[in-house]
Amino acid sequence: MNKWKVAFFLLAGTVLFTLVFIVYLATSKVDEQAIPEVQSATGHVLTVQTTAKEFEAIAKKYMGKGPLGKSPIPVEMEVNEQVQLFSELIVFGITVPISMDFEPIVSDGNIRLKQTEVNVGKLNIPPSTVLKLMKDAIEFPDWMIVRPNEEEIYVDLSRINIASGSRVRAKEIDLPNDKILLEIIIPAEGVK
Repeated sequence: MNKWKVAFFLLAGTVLFTLVFIVYLATSKVDEQAIPEVQSATGHVLTVQTTAKEFEAIAKKYMGKGPLGKSPIPVEMEVNEQVQLFSELIVFGITVPISMDFEPIVSDGNIRLKQTEVNVGKLNIPPSTVLKLMKDAIEFPDWMIVRPNEEEIYVDLSRINIASGSRVRAKEIDLPNDKILLEIIIPAEGVK
C-alpha cells in the first residue's frame, strides 16, 4: 500500500475519532451538583419591589464582580418577559451564537431558571447539551449552579453577601406584569 494512502487513512481516522469524542463529551450526562441547603437568615426584613430592567441591572452588577465577569467567553443577560442569556462558543474556529430563554421560578427564596428555549446558530442541539457545554467552558460564580440534566440554572441568593452581611431572598417574580418582589434581610445585631 502506498505511504500516502496510509497517511490519508490515519489522518481521516484521527479526525473522525476526534469528532466522535467531542460529540460523546458534549452529549454525555454530567454528575449533577447538589443544590446546597438554604442558608437561613434572621433579622429585620425589608420588602422591595422592582422592575425587570432594574433587576437586570442588579444581576449584571453581581455577575460581573465574580469569575463570570472575567470569563474569556462573554455572557450577557436580559430580563424581559423571560430571562435571556446570550453567549457564543467557538467550535473549530467558528463563532457560534447561543441564546437561551429561561422561566424564573421562586424556590425557598432562591431562583430556579428553568430553560424554555435554546438557539445555537442554526443547529438543533438539546438544551441539556448547551448547558453542559457552557458549564464546562464558563466559570460561573459559586452562587450560580448550572444543572444540565435538569435543564436549569439555580441561583442561590442566600449565598450572595450584600452590604453589612445582609441577605436577599426572592419572594415573587412576575415578569409579564413587570413585578419582582425581593426581601432584604438585615441582621438584627447590626441594627440599633
